[in-house]
Amino acid sequence: MKIVLLVVGKTDAGYWDDALRVYRERLIHYIPFETEVIPDVKKGKKLTETQQRDCEGECILKALEAGDCCVLLDENGKEYTSLQFASYVEKKMQTVPRRLVFVTGGPYGFSRAVYDAIPERISLSRMTFSHQMIRPFFAEQLYRAMTILRKEPYHHE
Repeated sequence: MKIVLLVVGKTDAGYWDDALRVYRERLIHYIPFETEVIPDVKKGKKLTETQQRDCEGECILKALEAGDCCVLLDENGKEYTSLQFASYVEKKMQTVPRRLVFVTGGPYGFSRAVYDAIPERISLSRMTFSHQMIRPFFAEQLYRAMTILRKEPYHHE
């Protein structure tokens, strides 16, 4: 199984990319992990928030492959502790045959079509973070989950 973080738009602050790169390099020792970037919507500044969400939603749905198990990273999703998330990932590793895809939306969230197509949702916090910040935050939690599953000393209770 491979884990994919599917994101909308490039990061305009290099330090978020640097942080993501650190955890991506750590994760490859545990599980195949990659980030797929959906390009920013062309002429997005001229679109309403709804139009931008809809355009991004179409791109998200086109990026998915048959057989993908998809999960939205959404502020209204189910919350987990790090230990619970590790258990969740372990179960997915046993049941997902190809790709486990975690999806972050653009700055305005997800379109209705994406919500309808992908019912499973996880929240990383009750707080709202920028779509750029979520990338390294998620990668760190995934790395933490891997170390918990291997009983390595990274996570402290």
